[in-house]
Amino acid sequence: MARKIRATAKLIENLRIVVDNRRAHSVCIDLPPKNGTNMGPTALELAVMSYAGCFATIFALTAQKMRIPIEALEVKLDALKSEEARTITEATFDILVSADAPKDRIHRIFKLTVKNCPVGKIFEKAGVKISYNLDIEKK
Repeated sequence: MARKIRATAKLIENLRIVVDNRRAHSVCIDLPPKNGTNMGPTALELAVMSYAGCFATIFALTAQKMRIPIEALEVKLDALKSEEARTITEATFDILVSADAPKDRIHRIFKLTVKNCPVGKIFEKAGVKISYNLDIEKK
């Protein structure tokens, strides 16, 4: 069964826009000082932030389901916006995981996360070249 995910965008002032999910959560987006007032991330930055957040969420949920306690998780994402394509063409993840678990179990969580991250699927279908660096610290 399909589920609707909703959003509303409302122009506030100049190029500052508030987007919300029609529940109780909102974010201000804007452009850098050259064109905007720098009061929030750009919409494209928000998309990259969403991808990093989704990856971390799915990783943590998968670890929870596998009963592997994660002591620390940090997901950094660098996206490259091509001037030619005028959008993101490459994304590089640096993932730092600290857990008291065998490395093969952490690698399994990682593979399942890549496979099941819904925002990742959007980026993949858009043709973004995605690479991952996974660093596991055993506690």
